[in-house]
Amino acid sequence: MDTTALRSAYKKFLDVATEPGLGDAGDGGWNADQVLAHVLSVDAAAAAVALGVVSGARPTFDNRICLDHWNLDRIIAEHSGRAGLITHVRHQAAVLCDIADQLSEQAAAVLVPSFLMSGDMLVLDQPLALADLVNGLAEKHVPGHTRQLADLRP
Repeated sequence: MDTTALRSAYKKFLDVATEPGLGDAGDGGWNADQVLAHVLSVDAAAAAVALGVVSGARPTFDNRICLDHWNLDRIIAEHSGRAGLITHVRHQAAVLCDIADQLSEQAAAVLVPSFLMSGDMLVLDQPLALADLVNGLAEKHVPGHTRQLADLRP
């Protein structure tokens, strides 16, 4: 797979994440640390799915744990502040991209049963090619959270 777009999306995301003064969402949404924890969780889940496909397993992708407030709080607590979260997101994104770079066309085409939520809204409940899952991170997921972080600027 070509991960140029995904790597570019992460660079923009991390550039915004490192800006000083990111505050809380005015609408009661996630703060910057929660956004970072969510992206970290999604990246780890996507990498696990990709490795599962390569190993011959039949993994599923379900992002509900990546939205769970208890899980996000746990991830945040495991890091030494925002800088620690940013460093971990940077490393996890590199791991995911490195795994995706090595996927064969056959592995990238494997259909992965996928269940995606956004808040309380069901976005997808059907098999998705692994390549589409990874490319969706580049095209929608990471840019969407980049905008979310940008909206937290003072």
